[in-house]
Amino acid sequence: MNCKSMKSQLLAAVLTLIIFALCAAPLVAQDTHGVMILKCSQTKQDRPQFLEAIFLPNHGMNLLQIKAYLPGKGVVSLLASPPLPEALAKLEGPDPYGNEAFKIGGAFLLPYANRIRGMLSEDSQSIEADATGQKLHLPANWKGDHTGAELHSMHGLILNARFSDIRRADGPKKSTLSALLHAGDFAGRWPSKTDVKIQAELTGDVLDLKVTATNVGHERLPMAIGMHPYFAFASGDRSQARVHIPATMRAPSNNYDDVFALGMLAPVADTRFDFRAPEGAALGNYFVDDSFTALDRGKKDAFEVRVTDPAANYGIKVIGLSPEIRTVQMYAPPAKNFVAIEPQYNLSDPFDRKVWGNQDTGVVYLQPGQSTTWHVQFMIYALK
Repeated sequence: MNCKSMKSQLLAAVLTLIIFALCAAPLVAQDTHGVMILKCSQTKQDRPQFLEAIFLPNHGMNLLQIKAYLPGKGVVSLLASPPLPEALAKLEGPDPYGNEAFKIGGAFLLPYANRIRGMLSEDSQSIEADATGQKLHLPANWKGDHTGAELHSMHGLILNARFSDIRRADGPKKSTLSALLHAGDFAGRWPSKTDVKIQAELTGDVLDLKVTATNVGHERLPMAIGMHPYFAFASGDRSQARVHIPATMRAPSNNYDDVFALGMLAPVADTRFDFRAPEGAALGNYFVDDSFTALDRGKKDAFEVRVTDPAANYGIKVIGLSPEIRTVQMYAPPAKNFVAIEPQYNLSDPFDRKVWGNQDTGVVYLQPGQSTTWHVQFMIYALK
């Protein structure tokens, strides 16, 4: 073999390796808004199928929309969200804490979900809370509508975070996406330092979601992870929609304005909060904003919440695969055409020992170098 031939073969081999590396883990350049769309080709006519999942890396990786094909209805939007331009206008407007992110689509919640109460600062901008000996300085970003409602902190610290290292791969049967956030100590608000990785995989039947938090600092890291997806009803008829939650207990709150935990668990049996029947229970005209716990995880150590829309002949399964997911918050206002199903680690206000005493409220504590992963799947299916 002559020298020229060897150089040609070597160059070809190098180019092959470069192409393989780029295809295996492509780093995606973001546009101004950082919109990332996973897509699946429609292959079915006789049953429901996922077609798209739209993520916003510049806004906490919010899962803005899931589009699906439904027989007899065509392409529909499964999450309660405005169109993309309107959503971006909301999210990119004046919103220092990112509150608009948990009002639409599906926001990821970290390092805590739900509410945390604490001592309000003099300027009413933050609260101080105690995480079993570690001080937290959190944004006072929420309160109820009633006069004199207490300011508190709500739904974590990544709502308006900008993720980087965006990687997307599109294949014939699935599309994948991953993104990374070097959150550090969340601008001095949280102990130790955190790296957050979010991964998504879309096929025709399943949207697989993982959120991994790693303690990259030198202190103990309290961590709780959740998500806040608003499932819209394609039929437009919330009253006939049904929900199945395999929970035997709920955590009552003081009222539906503050929604502050009372620090007790109550059985759901023989109450309107019993959603355990295999076919679920109709939402009717009930208002619900409650934490459900003591989840039946079955033989595979996974629980399954089902949101069904009989009038549109489809359902969504929310499958909790991580044993750390201990609670499902359900938010269902009667005047709205959606139900929010929020699988999360923690009960509300998990650090308040005056409320919860010594009960395990679901927070995990990571030593330096340790990780925890929230893993949930959405599965679409036909009812008959």
